[in-house]
Amino acid sequence: MKHPAVSWLILGAAVLLVVFVPILHKPEILNKERSFRVEAGDFAYTPAVLKVNPGDRVTIELISTDVVHGLYVDGYDLSVTADPGQPATLTFVADQSGVFRLRCSVACGALHPFMLGKLQVGRNMLIWQGIGMTFLALIGTLLIRKPFPVPEKQTSS
Repeated sequence: MKHPAVSWLILGAAVLLVVFVPILHKPEILNKERSFRVEAGDFAYTPAVLKVNPGDRVTIELISTDVVHGLYVDGYDLSVTADPGQPATLTFVADQSGVFRLRCSVACGALHPFMLGKLQVGRNMLIWQGIGMTFLALIGTLLIRKPFPVPEKQTSS
């Protein structure tokens, strides 16, 4: 290109788009009702990952399949306990974005500390941002690299 400053300006604008457009994008459906049936047993939650959007009203029905289990949502400071055969329900609004750990709040056995799950509030755009930034880094590398000198053909006399 004849004007490298223009190339850098375009590359900079593309970087800003990759970084900030996913943050500005709002989901089409806001404040949706999300219900999950979470089974607790054998030191695991099924399903182990709950995905919701910010503003969703979340209802978790906890069902214990073996002994008394609890479910504590880090960051929200909410907890529910279920006895075997007696489901318990926890309802809240997902008003904090991020990934929050779900932990068993009742000592349920030797592997109790490993009984974990996740509540993901918000869309996981980090992977796409990483791919976009990698692609832009490749373009930037191509812009600043110096071309290899082309050897001149030697003519034989």
